Amino acid sequence: MSRAQLTRTGILRMALGGGGADPLLPAEGGGGRRAPFLLRALRIAVVVCLYWFTSIAMVFLNKYLLDSPSLRLDAPLFVTFFQCALTAALCLGLSLGAACGPPCAGLPALRLDPKVSRSVLPLSAVFIGMVTSNNLCLKHVGVAFYNVGRSLTTVFNVLLSYLLLKQTTSLYALLACGVIIGGFWLGVDQEGAEGTLSWTGIFFGILASLCVSLNAIYTKKVLPVVDGSIWRLTFYNNVNACVLFFPLMMLLGEFRTLYHFDKLGSPSFWGMMTLGGVFGFAIGYVTGLQIKFTSPLTHNVSGTAKACAQTVLAVIYFEETKSFLWWTSNLMVLGGSFAYTWVKGLEMRKVQEDPNVKSSERNETGV
Repeated sequence: MSRAQLTRTGILRMALGGGGADPLLPAEGGGGRRAPFLLRALRIAVVVCLYWFTSIAMVFLNKYLLDSPSLRLDAPLFVTFFQCALTAALCLGLSLGAACGPPCAGLPALRLDPKVSRSVLPLSAVFIGMVTSNNLCLKHVGVAFYNVGRSLTTVFNVLLSYLLLKQTTSLYALLACGVIIGGFWLGVDQEGAEGTLSWTGIFFGILASLCVSLNAIYTKKVLPVVDGSIWRLTFYNNVNACVLFFPLMMLLGEFRTLYHFDKLGSPSFWGMMTLGGVFGFAIGYVTGLQIKFTSPLTHNVSGTAKACAQTVLAVIYFEETKSFLWWTSNLMVLGGSFAYTWVKGLEMRKVQEDPNVKSSERNETGV
């Protein structure tokens, strides 16, 4: 992600990186013979394709729900609220199905504890900011520019790591961040030159990048409250979000908008809404699969390549014509993200191979 898309991906990735095993994911092979190379390669290819399809389809589907001329629904908070409600319902449904055996065996039972809910509330506020700003950015900018518009997550990761955690960053990683910033500003400039710039979309893109970084930090702090269970955290987070969305929707007049919405009784509309919620829930699962069958480094590289493919598909689908400098801005963002991922991967490998480094320091080094 920028890799943090939306959606519950950031929380699930954080848990997979530092929490317990995910009961929905296949268990690691523990001592038996490794699968043949071709079988492993095929499995990885299928998982990567599944991640690409789910992630790209979710972005296009959300763009339709948020900004389709044929739908004409100006209620972005309601769309986000519905996806959060569906995610909470799916988590609860999977936990109820845990007694049925595979693939749900091992999922924790879910019940709403007000004390735990209050402890998760600060993360939920950041989570609301993340998913809402992501969707509002997508509403106001084109799908082709969406990746650039919210590309500063890596930069905020470095900044917040220094301000909050006092962690320094290597020169090469900082240079990669400089390339990302340069690509972002060049993209903004080119959108303005083409007459398609939305400063509202840019604002929400920057806010989304900040919230994705904050979400990762707060997730790490809150996970012990739910005994390290990502499913409990996802459940509480989305239940809290649903409650918090109500006054926001009332304040912005979205209930009035929904009352006058002419497709509120349309089965096709609710079908698309449900499909969007299912994709939003599924992206976390397929992200976990990709990390498990490859590595965090490969996942980030795959995410960068996916963003490139998504941009090209959006330009083709919406029949847009972009300048050379516009494409250059995208390449700078993607290249800077790839370079940062590669540098952090090398640093992490060096730290893990150094016997003199404490285990706590190893855990702090990530991609």
